Amino acid sequence: MLESDFYRGRRLRMSPGVRALVRENEIRPADLVMPYFVVETDDADFKKPIGSMPGQFQLSLKQLEAQVAAAVAKGLGSVLLFGIPKVKDELGTQAYADEGIVQEAVRRLKDRFPELVVITDVCLCEYTSHGHCGIVQKGGEILNDPTLDLLARSALSHVRAGADMVAPSDMMDGRVLAIREALDDNGFASTPLMSYAVKYASAFYGPFREAAESTPKFGDRKTHQMDPANSREALREAEADLAEGADILMVKPGLPYLDIIRQLRDTFDTPIAAYNVSGEYSMVKAAAQNGWVDEERMVMEIMTGFKRAGADIILTYHAEDVLGWLNK
Repeated sequence: MLESDFYRGRRLRMSPGVRALVRENEIRPADLVMPYFVVETDDADFKKPIGSMPGQFQLSLKQLEAQVAAAVAKGLGSVLLFGIPKVKDELGTQAYADEGIVQEAVRRLKDRFPELVVITDVCLCEYTSHGHCGIVQKGGEILNDPTLDLLARSALSHVRAGADMVAPSDMMDGRVLAIREALDDNGFASTPLMSYAVKYASAFYGPFREAAESTPKFGDRKTHQMDPANSREALREAEADLAEGADILMVKPGLPYLDIIRQLRDTFDTPIAAYNVSGEYSMVKAAAQNGWVDEERMVMEIMTGFKRAGADIILTYHAEDVLGWLNK
């Protein structure tokens, strides 16, 4: 009898208690990062539902504090902040203003929740009048190298405000090195950097652009985001970011690219993050609202899929719901 025949069809003999000790890829509160959209507004009670993302909101500083407080009480340990300024311009100056909306949000959250890990998105698209991630010259070309200084200034302003980690999402070549050098040169050598190392030009970002008010006024982002059909480039991009000083590598979106998460996990001995993006979130929410799926079971299965693929960190708009389910 072949050994494979012997094992075929056998089930592990485990009591529920023993099985709990050996559960693989179990979702924990510490795995989750919850993104929030904070708006510069004079209305302290501003809390605007995001139509394409049921259950998500644009929040004033006051409402952000309240929302985070409720999530922290359920076990949330990490947040990712996106800012929406009152005024946008061609150079996205509010992205690196010392009194900018994200900088102020960081100060407030760290003052109230000192143990909370506050991560900031570093990009210009929410702050520019044209909606692109970098400086745009006449004719619509995005200027990579001149943009790097503005990204470095943005990251430095976030860390000076108290951010625990910065996460550049712009996909300009060389931005990890530019940010790393700016932080190191200004006394923040120990501040970690989570790179959106593998970010695809994806249709799954649609709802986010409503949430962050960052839809490009012309063109698209295919010149600096990756081709969904290209998997080999992912390893090159990740390796380059590690060489430039990244501490954590992110794959975005998550669900269509579980194979990429696994490739990075098997190749690099560094923490891997998966971004469960807006379109993925909205599809589940829409199906659940129509009664087509069991939302809790589906979301938890998705979270487990990220862990099984090799993600150490999961950035997801489902985080508050998952914490509630874990606490039941």
